[in-house]
Amino acid sequence: MQPTRTDLRPVSRELDGKVAVITGASSGIGAATAHELARRGAKIVLAARRAGALLEQQKAIAATGGQALAVPTDLSDPTQITDLVEKAQAAFDQVDILVNNAGANWTKHIAASSPNEISRLVNVNLLGAMLVTQAVLPGMLERGHGAIISVGSVAGRVAMEPVYSATKYGLRGFSLALRRQLSGTGVSVSLVTPGNIRTAMTSELPGRLPEPALVAGVIADLAVRPRREVVVPRRHHVLIWLEQLLPAVADRAHQARNWSRVTD
Repeated sequence: MQPTRTDLRPVSRELDGKVAVITGASSGIGAATAHELARRGAKIVLAARRAGALLEQQKAIAATGGQALAVPTDLSDPTQITDLVEKAQAAFDQVDILVNNAGANWTKHIAASSPNEISRLVNVNLLGAMLVTQAVLPGMLERGHGAIISVGSVAGRVAMEPVYSATKYGLRGFSLALRRQLSGTGVSVSLVTPGNIRTAMTSELPGRLPEPALVAGVIADLAVRPRREVVVPRRHHVLIWLEQLLPAVADRAHQARNWSRVTD
């Protein structure tokens, strides 16, 4: 099913002929991004573990006149990452845009987490993004153009949960340092930093949350007009400011939050 759009902007075909690989594309932000990039003319390679959900997204894109290829991929397996990029290149010759969106949430106390659970989260959220990036970069550098866009989290700017925040802090560091390393090559690197967005990960949170289409629109814009980092929605700059400038106040706020969870 195609994600619901929340705006009526005219269709822009500024990505005509571009090939985009999107990880975590079976639902949420990844699926919304796939549809938005296809709407702007890109050919889409959908990657995620859930084969059935990927095929549904592929069919939905085809139904609107777009081109898409579904490649079931577990990003914790380097062999499957290599297979993903090879299939994308075999189908569409090259990869112009990479959206590192795949990720899993984590709320379990670290003392109650197994080593395998911790390793898998790091592999999916951080190492997988690094390996997909490494796999597409040689072609981008050879052609002298490309866009790498990673989906981080406000939890990568504000320490919230030890394991999840560690992966998102790492992804932010990887993205910003890679941007500097690739300066002048024609390959852009951008980071999107969302707060809570209405996805399966946040289904238990109360209140109204922004829809994935908001982030998808930002990602599509970054593919054409790169920026270092974009926080979505902008109101989360307040949390980031509090963490950076008044860390003791942020500590007390998190202590109160943790205490309320214990006493509820």
